Amino acid sequence: MKKFLLAATLFASFSAASAPNVENEIALQMYTLRNVGTPAEQFAMAHKAGFEHVEVVGNHGLNAGQMKSLLAENKLTVTSSHEQLSALETRYQQTVDFNKAIGNSTIVVPWIEPKDRPDSAKGWADYAQRLDKLGAKLRHDGMQLAYHNHNFEMKKYDGVTALEIIFNHSKAENLKLEMDAAWVSRGGQDPARILKAYPGRVYAIHAKDNASIGIRDDEMNFAPLGEGLLDWSTILPAAKASGVKWFIIEHDKPKDAWSIITTSHQNLRAALEKLGE
Repeated sequence: MKKFLLAATLFASFSAASAPNVENEIALQMYTLRNVGTPAEQFAMAHKAGFEHVEVVGNHGLNAGQMKSLLAENKLTVTSSHEQLSALETRYQQTVDFNKAIGNSTIVVPWIEPKDRPDSAKGWADYAQRLDKLGAKLRHDGMQLAYHNHNFEMKKYDGVTALEIIFNHSKAENLKLEMDAAWVSRGGQDPARILKAYPGRVYAIHAKDNASIGIRDDEMNFAPLGEGLLDWSTILPAAKASGVKWFIIEHDKPKDAWSIITTSHQNLRAALEKLGE
């Protein structure tokens, strides 16, 4: 009996040791919880859902000390922060100082207003060089710049997507991509193809899924990861091979934020663990 118990204990210990610790690859984009009460309640929900890492959006109406306290209280670290390009360019030092104070070293430009979007190959090349210049400045200050896509960057100009124009007119060390796989697919492109074509350029993936028209219409037809149309069995291996560091759960318009983040977290964790076996 003692030998059996010892063997069982050793097997359990071996299994725990051999299981990959994928939590250090998973984060939550706090934009998903923007309608969940106060910032304190939002960070508390992230912790309660089992997340150890978060991506923030600007300062959440907090000063650096307040955010550091909330992060520490909920045992969370920051992977990155979404900051509008205008804020970076007009309040550069203030933005950098805030992010350094909360322990963040990656800043992501998340959106281009329709009126500001380039409408030609040259316009996108010029925009890429603008990002590249800012990225070089941030890198000099110990920070990394990244860009987050939607579907409009999948439009082609002279046979090349705007996203690839951005890649081709910026340096890898100055600009990474935070790929939103759902928006890539909505734009008619294949996330796995882009990952394979640009190894080392995608540092993170926004991990959410697309639902068919008629399903989750009131949630912008987004679904929890693994419960929609995207082929994660192809995307995740391509991401790992390409050098993706973070898989960041997000939903643009969740009706039930708790259900969305916990379901996505569970599905993503299981998929990454399986991939690591």
